[in-house]
Amino acid sequence: MKILPLILFLFCTPVIIAQQPGPGDEDPEILAKKITAGCVTDREKVTRIFRWITDNISYRVRSRSKNIIIGSASQRFSTVDDDNDAPLKPLNERVAESVLKKKEAVCDGYARLFTTLCDFSGIRSAIIIGYARSNTNKPMPKFGVNHTWNAVYLEGDWRLLDVTWASGYIARGGNEFVRDYDAQYFLTPPEKFIRDHYPDDLRWTLLSDAQVPEEFMGSPFKQKSFIKYRITSFSPATGVIEARVGDTIQLELATDDAERDQQISPDMSVDSAIFQHSDSWVFLKPVAMEQAPVKPGKYKYIYPIASADVKWLYLLYNNDMVLRYKLYVKN
Repeated sequence: MKILPLILFLFCTPVIIAQQPGPGDEDPEILAKKITAGCVTDREKVTRIFRWITDNISYRVRSRSKNIIIGSASQRFSTVDDDNDAPLKPLNERVAESVLKKKEAVCDGYARLFTTLCDFSGIRSAIIIGYARSNTNKPMPKFGVNHTWNAVYLEGDWRLLDVTWASGYIARGGNEFVRDYDAQYFLTPPEKFIRDHYPDDLRWTLLSDAQVPEEFMGSPFKQKSFIKYRITSFSPATGVIEARVGDTIQLELATDDAERDQQISPDMSVDSAIFQHSDSWVFLKPVAMEQAPVKPGKYKYIYPIASADVKWLYLLYNNDMVLRYKLYVKN
């Protein structure tokens, strides 16, 4: 019985057949050339890359470590000896080499392998993180980043896909991966993809006005950087705020170790363009202590609503986006 659907929708040409493992397959550059040999279009290349991964990489059902490490993964995935003076390869390539060697991965490894093979095939792609609902009829209790997938640029447009969910499913009991190709999540239309994939960066919905997941009724969206900090509470507890023009919204969050948090570097990978993306997005920093004195480790955010056009409110902590609220503003 399928517990976690690893889903996909495939539009492939019938002449394309997935390549089988062979010599040199642990080198992503060599493998990319082998997989895409004879392809005429980028769409054919992407289809072959996608199918090779789903046919040859297994989902790692049991993590080798109980601790999730947030931040640089360069040491964990380096295949270069410490005494070796060779230039360090890009992270995506090192992760891809590790996945190809072990023939297994979790979603981050699947996504990095896909984008690495696309890079070596001359195809633009992106790695996207966000929230994925494994069962559309049962919202997950923790509403925040929990999955990784991809976008690929084909025929003048960005398209969405999830190679992890296409590969198979986890059997009941959670200790066995069953390879079972499912075509729903290959180049899936954005309006369908959003039903169970909600990105950390709203721009990757590829929709002009993305629907709001019902999970917002129970919690604000926890952005990628939320888990870096020891945030113990936040208010409002629900992710939807209703207000009127002229109202002043007050929000709060509390941390367990504010001094430690200040030693953590903000996420340097965040695209600065996100802060100017839309007038409907507002980014708030904690107010100064003299404006709103609070206890150490507690932070207050104040936002006077001047326009009904505002739809999203982001809380910044240590210059990182940590929480996202949905605003419904009435005139």
